[in-house]
Parts: sequence; C-alpha cells; structure tokens
Amino acid sequence: MDFSSLVLIEKDNETGFIKKELGSFEVNEGALFVKKLYVLDGIVNMYFDTNKDVEEWEYSAIYDLFNKEAFVEKGYELEEDEEEYNPTYIIKFEYKDDYNEMKEKIHEAVAIIENEMNAVFEAIKGKEEIYSE
Repeated sequence: MDFSSLVLIEKDNETGFIKKELGSFEVNEGALFVKKLYVLDGIVNMYFDTNKDVEEWEYSAIYDLFNKEAFVEKGYELEEDEEEYNPTYIIKFEYKDDYNEMKEKIHEAVAIIENEMNAVFEAIKGKEEIYSE
C-alpha cells in the first residue's frame, strides 16, 4: 500500500470535536502504524500500534521489549494506551505553528516508530515459549 500523507487536526478542548485542519504532511510507509494524529491544548498526540493483530504472548513480549528510550532520547513523551486490543502507544510533543518544523517532527516520529516496531518484531521472534508461560 502506498502511503501518502497524515493530516494533523486540532480538537476542541471541551467537546473533543474537530476544530480545524492544521496541515497535511507527506510521509513514508512507517505511517501505516499511525492510527490517530491530533492537537489538543497545544500538544500533538500521535497514536500508533502494531498495524496488525497480535497473539496474547506477543502482546506481553512487545510491551516488555519495545524500546521506549528511542523516543525519549529525541524529546518525545511516550505513553502506553492499554485500552486497545493491540499494543498501542501515544507520542506527545509540543505543537508549533511552523509547517516545516512540524513536518520535521512528524517525519522523525514516524521514522522512529517504523524502526522500533520492526526491531521489536525481530526481538520477539522465538520467544513464544517464554511469554506463553
């Protein structure tokens, strides 16, 4: 699937409804992991997951082995969203009213997501026995 862009929207603080579109950003295939992207109270919230259903043992293994530090090192806040069926994370960072600055941050975040998701799927290979106990 060719992925072309992510649209950043602003949500109303009180209602949660969409206020306006803040920009459309051309991205690479790593954006397939991104499920939601919006600004609330001046903070960008980018939700991402595994982009596929995982087995129960994989769920635990991914949360154990996912490299959260790769995001923190670049200044992103990273939270787990445990309400979802598959391992899901939320990247948070400050919204800037500069298109190029936001484009760079979104590109960087998507690249880290793609690298770390691919790495964690490699890291869990052969660990079913450990996580099935």
